[in-house]
Amino acid sequence: MVVEIHVPLLSTPDLPDGSYPFPWIDAIEDFLCDLDDEGDVDVFDEGEQDGDVYVFFITGAGEEDLLAAASRVATLPGVPAGSVAVVSSDEAEEFGLGRRVALPLAAR
Repeated sequence: MVVEIHVPLLSTPDLPDGSYPFPWIDAIEDFLCDLDDEGDVDVFDEGEQDGDVYVFFITGAGEEDLLAAASRVATLPGVPAGSVAVVSSDEAEEFGLGRRVALPLAAR
């Protein structure tokens, strides 16, 4: 099982001129690398742009834990609203094939 985290590819507002417009991409990658290092999830592949979203891939845990990690990603400072998780398979032929879950998850 793979959970894809689809984040709208929106630039961070109010950045100084000449700044990288998507600093949240690096923040998410750092966060996911930390989770990977701790053994909570495995980063399945490098994130990449797919149209108007940036997609991150995690695996290595049960669906509930992967969705919880995806939800935490969606609430990181600077991450644009509107993120979606897609519960998929590493066998999927393209991005976005699977059950879509709005992020962040509702509190239980």
